[in-house]
Amino acid sequence: MKIAILGTRGIPNHYGGFEQFAEFFSVYLAQNNHEVYVYSSSNHSYKEKIFKGVKIIHCYDPENRMGTFGQFIYDFNCIIDSRKRNFDVLLQLGYTSNTIWHKLLPKNTIIVSNMDGLEWKRSKYSPTERKFLKYAEKLAIKSSDYLISDSIGIQNYLLKEYNAKSEYIAYGAELFDSPDLNILKHYNVTAINYNMLIARFEPENNLEMILDGVALANNKTPFLVVGKHDANKFGEYLKKKFRYSAHIRFVGGIYDLEHLNNLRYHSNLYFHGHSVGGTNPSLLEAMASKALIIAHSNEFAKSILGDDAFYFSTKEDIQQYIDSIHKDRHTDKIRNCYSKIEVKFKWDVINKKYLDFLNECYKN
Repeated sequence: MKIAILGTRGIPNHYGGFEQFAEFFSVYLAQNNHEVYVYSSSNHSYKEKIFKGVKIIHCYDPENRMGTFGQFIYDFNCIIDSRKRNFDVLLQLGYTSNTIWHKLLPKNTIIVSNMDGLEWKRSKYSPTERKFLKYAEKLAIKSSDYLISDSIGIQNYLLKEYNAKSEYIAYGAELFDSPDLNILKHYNVTAINYNMLIARFEPENNLEMILDGVALANNKTPFLVVGKHDANKFGEYLKKKFRYSAHIRFVGGIYDLEHLNNLRYHSNLYFHGHSVGGTNPSLLEAMASKALIIAHSNEFAKSILGDDAFYFSTKEDIQQYIDSIHKDRHTDKIRNCYSKIEVKFKWDVINKKYLDFLNECYKN
């Protein structure tokens, strides 16, 4: 098949979950002899036209000059370009800023959309923006030939809200079991003597609640906050609020998987605060890196973790966990999470599910 992936800032990944999926899946497609293209922002640092057999289409993206509105222009440019290329399948990752152009989608191409999370619930958006996102969600369902949900919760929501059927395919992760203690030197920590979180600086990821609990705890071991906080108002707010908690360290965005995997593997407690959306990639990676997970109590996290994690709803929960839990006493939870990745969420498993589904869509 001739397949294009649209809706990300491009590959290799320097941003987030969709970009990471696009990187892994597109390379997998190329290795399986499909002709695959990934649309990439003109702002992306990778300027080559080929990445590991994947063809890169760079489209003009004015987001760095225009802010959020620039995303709409970028998606418009990608969709207009796709009209001239005769793709068999166009895989859209998300719908936030591309559905207003849905009437411009190529007519003879199968449109498959990953519906992402419940974007209109995100607190960073104004009431007007949330209303638009709910409308965009509806347009995505209307303009797609097939839908993909990355969690059972999203699949149930689409069926209940729109009577729309979707294929459940989660994100993936690579099993990690080759630790390197030397990497910890870069972050001035030692094994099992620090706690951490990895998240975008958005309120619904519950960073503030987690850090409130960290500040309250008697245990003052280092706490690493991994995420891009520069030029982010919420990030600046949190750094200012916790400036007197010396053990809370804002280390910025880290995109080296070896570093991330080692940090997760060697941490004592790994906090996962995401509360909106489907199956979060960083959660699966934490499971695959043998982290002991303390997750926000919601249906998305619980559908993946089950009884193999601890859950929090308040800053007092966080405080209690930090002061009382040690990783070495919960090897059963860690082992069970690791096994789930091996059986259900390895990238090879997920990539094959996606390819099988696209083949099915194409044949129909």
